[in-house]
Amino acid sequence: MPERVMPGRTDGLITLGAADALWVDLTADGAVPTASGAFTCSPAHARAGYVLLGGHVVATVRASGGQWSVPEVEVRRAAAELRAVGMDRQDLVRIGPFRGAPRRECNEETPLRWRQRITRELQELGGPQRATRREDGRPFHLAGIDWPQILVEQTRDGTQRTWWLPRAVVRLLDAAEHNETQWVQAARTRQPSAAAIEPPSRPRQAKDADSRQTTSPRDPTASLRPYNGELEGQRYSVLSRRPGTSRRVTGWACAVCRTAPATVLDHCHEHGYVRAPVCQSCNTLERPDHLYSNDIRVANRYTRLFHTDTDHWLRHWHRCPGCRARTTLPLPHLAAWTAHIACRSLRPTHRAPRGRKPCGMLRVSWTGSQNAPRSCLLTVAVDFCPSGEHRVLAQVPYRAATERFRIWLAETAPAVAAAAGPDRLDDLPTQSRPIIADTSGEGLALF
Repeated sequence: MPERVMPGRTDGLITLGAADALWVDLTADGAVPTASGAFTCSPAHARAGYVLLGGHVVATVRASGGQWSVPEVEVRRAAAELRAVGMDRQDLVRIGPFRGAPRRECNEETPLRWRQRITRELQELGGPQRATRREDGRPFHLAGIDWPQILVEQTRDGTQRTWWLPRAVVRLLDAAEHNETQWVQAARTRQPSAAAIEPPSRPRQAKDADSRQTTSPRDPTASLRPYNGELEGQRYSVLSRRPGTSRRVTGWACAVCRTAPATVLDHCHEHGYVRAPVCQSCNTLERPDHLYSNDIRVANRYTRLFHTDTDHWLRHWHRCPGCRARTTLPLPHLAAWTAHIACRSLRPTHRAPRGRKPCGMLRVSWTGSQNAPRSCLLTVAVDFCPSGEHRVLAQVPYRAATERFRIWLAETAPAVAAAAGPDRLDDLPTQSRPIIADTSGEGLALF
């Protein structure tokens, strides 16, 4: 297929308007929808020296005549990588609104902060139905992605609105936000003598014969280092108050998926130990979906936690010395495992075009706590089932649930089970900490 000739091309550079058209044309057959104003509409700000495309930073160039351009090859590279991204519209991540989240002003001069931007624009416009185009006709976009097309609004109890995006898009926007931060920090601290130690996500600059600044950005994810247990055994209450911890966390790759930049420090609420730095997507996937403080919804996302990627998640949870020594999980996760795995055969099904399908919404609640195991009881139920609005499937004592989990762990992840046991008692807290359930969705910031 011959390469399309772009109008306004000069020495490999194209104008911003031509780049807008090329971006939409190259990504038209991808799973992630894109917008036509990636280079010319807010929050894109070409005069800052870069624009965001998907999860990448693409440098902009100012010619001697004052016109801003962009390397065509970089636009094509970013478009090719975005086309390769698969997107499951059913695998959603909640992005807001969250009570108690700090309000920050966002404009075209500020970094992406995509969650705050989406929340602000939806609140100003009155909902997703009106968030298609601005009053002046310009499209809404973030990093060239047409997010209003794939935004999902859900309501709970008929009053509380929540907004969700596909997990693949959340990962792209998180990567864009991280790479932009790296880019800006490198630009602020750049010195001629520091060229040899500049971050990999920072572009190298040179001048050509026409006195134009050209850039060749490297792979922005190359600056992330893998997490190798550097924080193992440390208490979250101590580490979270230590200066510089947040900057240190963002330098790691996510300890679970290992592909996205880490943004939060995950820890065990039951024992108080740090697990590992993780990305926002993995942190949301792992967060229990509380209906009440002692009642959680067991949705389809637990298939990834206990089936598809179970080995990664079990290793991650057992980074907590308390859970590893007791060969168990925190109470909300153990309750979800009991409902999703141990009581799977009890869940009613109904006829579907391709066999039978589990019906209703699975949920699990508990009385008492892990601190009083004899009186702690897990109740697994199904809501909205044709055979009954609230049908109780089983009641499982806490001790029986932990024993079943240990047997399942030995069969499913023998390496994780071998590393666990009562002989790993070093540095355990003298008293177990009570679970603090986050029922409002707050606390998605770093600490």
